[in-house]
Amino acid sequence: MTTSASALTKVSEQLCFGGKQIRFSHHSAVLNCQMQFSVFLPPQAEAGKVPALYWLSGLTCTDENFSSKAGAQRVAAELGLALIMPDTSPRGEGVPDDANGAYDFGLGAGFYVNATEPPFAEHYQMYDYIAAELPALLEAELPVSDKRAISGHSMGGHGALVIGLRSPERYRSISAFSPICNPINCAWGIKALTGYLGEDKAHWQQYDASVLLSAKGSALPILVDQGLADNFYPAQLQTEALVNAANSAGVAAEIRLHEGYDHSYYFIASFIEQHLRFHAQHLALTHG
Repeated sequence: MTTSASALTKVSEQLCFGGKQIRFSHHSAVLNCQMQFSVFLPPQAEAGKVPALYWLSGLTCTDENFSSKAGAQRVAAELGLALIMPDTSPRGEGVPDDANGAYDFGLGAGFYVNATEPPFAEHYQMYDYIAAELPALLEAELPVSDKRAISGHSMGGHGALVIGLRSPERYRSISAFSPICNPINCAWGIKALTGYLGEDKAHWQQYDASVLLSAKGSALPILVDQGLADNFYPAQLQTEALVNAANSAGVAAEIRLHEGYDHSYYFIASFIEQHLRFHAQHLALTHG
């Protein structure tokens, strides 16, 4: 089943809070492979285009983690907000993976960068896929408008912050759960940035939210939540670097630390409503 001109193939569809939870596949020219993504269209999409929140997931995830675990659809249906949930890396035969099959690089770990190093450069162009190709496709074929917000978790929180900070004209607001805030200075980030971008650390800085925020500030409102019982905090996530960057740039980012919460989707589910309402306010939705 295709939506129009065979650009999107519908994989599955479920009714959810009066809206539609749909999974699509399509060929990505940017990633040079077949991709899948999930969309929640609220009931208001039956009457016309609705604003969209782009959600970027973390290491090892696919497009289905957020849709099945976060419990976001109820509030999104109330607000009239579409949820766009892409995959976390290119997929398929011929797409290179980590040489040792590790979870933190390669398949499921695209880090939302445009790779320049072989063999990854042929497929791993996740920045351009998220920021340009996917929105253009959705806005042409689905009842989704160009009023966009962006959010994500862990590696996806890193992606949301970086893409939002670098392309503020494309979004109205940014949020993140447990983001990798300073990848040039943590093991996950050093491995990924070396593998995708090479050894020149000057090239890494364009994909580091703390560096970007410190250097350029932010034209967009930012909300970040971090659990203090997170086993990746602070070593991999480095939230304090983002706090320091916001302070040095005079940016009033709201960065909240929560006692007792870990890195899991239980944490995301606990605060996702607040994030959706934050974005709705900046997308000028009536129930924001």
